[in-house]
Amino acid sequence: MHGFTLWQASVAFAVSFAAGVINSLAGGGTLLTFPTLIWLGLNSITANATSTVALWPFNIGAGAGYWRETVQVERRMHLMIIPGAIGGFAGALLLRLTPVTTFDRLVPYLILFATVLFMAQEPLQKLLRSTDAESHHTSKWFAGALVFEIFVGLYGGYFGAGIGIMMLAAFGLLGMTDIHQMNAIKNLFGGAINAIAAIYFIAHRMVHWPYVGLMAIGATTGGFLGAKLAFRIGRPMVRRIVILVGFAMAISLFVRK
Repeated sequence: MHGFTLWQASVAFAVSFAAGVINSLAGGGTLLTFPTLIWLGLNSITANATSTVALWPFNIGAGAGYWRETVQVERRMHLMIIPGAIGGFAGALLLRLTPVTTFDRLVPYLILFATVLFMAQEPLQKLLRSTDAESHHTSKWFAGALVFEIFVGLYGGYFGAGIGIMMLAAFGLLGMTDIHQMNAIKNLFGGAINAIAAIYFIAHRMVHWPYVGLMAIGATTGGFLGAKLAFRIGRPMVRRIVILVGFAMAISLFVRK
């Protein structure tokens, strides 16, 4: 597959635009772009790599929007970017070594897992806000969070959807309660993990380039222009749409197998 038809281009742009809208408000845009690329004819590994590279510019924009909150975060928290990046590289390597047929079998389960994680996002945030911050400011908690972040990066480099919720859990273990700061550093770490994975995917020619530029423009445009529509619809409705699409995509790929 060397290019795309006008219909395929229109679908890819529309879905990436929707992903940008969703990411700007609730997160979870990968649950739209990744399975759509499979349905447009890419094999699952190429679709995963292409989606990661195409949506990465949006991560940079989101991180820049939270810059003030990022610099206010406790300095030691920034150290967690190191195990995350290591895990991201390992996950990207693992994806490249995974046979396409094996990844095809895993994909519906990965999408299902990411959708369930997305459903747990708001209950998890409420739980994290209620935790006792002081009790978690110990070296053991921090060491445990560093190890956990390696696995978050591994999952992020291998698949990606849902890593934001996993990172929020790690920050909660360390007693963070300011959800704005948590989202800020989540965007920073997620951008780093995706950057490492994207560089690896590009270096090993795992990306289908005809879709990348189109989807990057769609996601970025959706993030800036579509946010007003998303806010008009309301965060709860956007979350319901993402969850519905996630389950629908997982079921459709189970049936497709």
